[in-house]
Amino acid sequence: MASRNPVQTIEVLRFGDQSRDSSDLLAVEEPLEIRLEFGPATDRQQRNIAVTMRTPGHDLELAAGFLFGEGILRSASDIQKIDWCSNVRKPEEYGNVVKVELVPDIVPELSKLDRNFYMSSSCGVCGKASLEAIHIAGCPIIPADGRRFSADFIRSLPAIADQVQTVFKHTGGIHAASIFDAEGSLRVIREDIGRHNAVDKAIGAIFLSGNMALHDHVLLVSGRAGFELVQKAVFAGLSMMVAIGAPSSLAVDLARQHGLTLVGFLRGQRFNVYAGESRILGE
Repeated sequence: MASRNPVQTIEVLRFGDQSRDSSDLLAVEEPLEIRLEFGPATDRQQRNIAVTMRTPGHDLELAAGFLFGEGILRSASDIQKIDWCSNVRKPEEYGNVVKVELVPDIVPELSKLDRNFYMSSSCGVCGKASLEAIHIAGCPIIPADGRRFSADFIRSLPAIADQVQTVFKHTGGIHAASIFDAEGSLRVIREDIGRHNAVDKAIGAIFLSGNMALHDHVLLVSGRAGFELVQKAVFAGLSMMVAIGAPSSLAVDLARQHGLTLVGFLRGQRFNVYAGESRILGE
């Protein structure tokens, strides 16, 4: 299926020194439904897993990253096929439904999906049935003996990401998630109107490549560090998460429990370290 345009042009009336008709570029927001097919070849079952409001683009990665973060997928080899659904009932569903088919011997633990089947692009924890259900079983403890990072390394990340954050340059209204290796090279950057979706897309891209060795890697997010974003970083085994905005108290608790270095309020030369300060070299 051809890539959907993540940006839409609309007519606006601008006010300044004088009013005038003009055009503006907006980030597109549309629903994406994620369906899961599983079971033996003779008795396949299908379940609608979630609907999220997202910016079209990298939808297969979004679906894979979401299912990995929920503990449904463990490796790319669990997937028999992942693609957009062509047999949809309504025209507006075309290009907005992704089906993930598991290999026959995989039995998904659907009890982990203890949430309502609707997530807004910014909701995060909302939809979970209980606070206890938020904590993903088997979330790893990140080893503390890996790479250490300099303050200058951390400060350099936003400028690298900004150079390739194309949709933001056009619209000014979208989130980005970037994953860097230990040398500061950008492995992947994904943009979405939902900050959780952007992280799922970035992690999903690496997940589908079959190489999830993300120790000594860093996740940079363009907004704040909420609990679910930290949870996704921990589950992926990343060493550090850096946020331009503020973390929440629950996000800091989770980072400290699982050995993630959590940096917030990265602005120019300044930033705060909320967890895992041993990975950051002194100046």
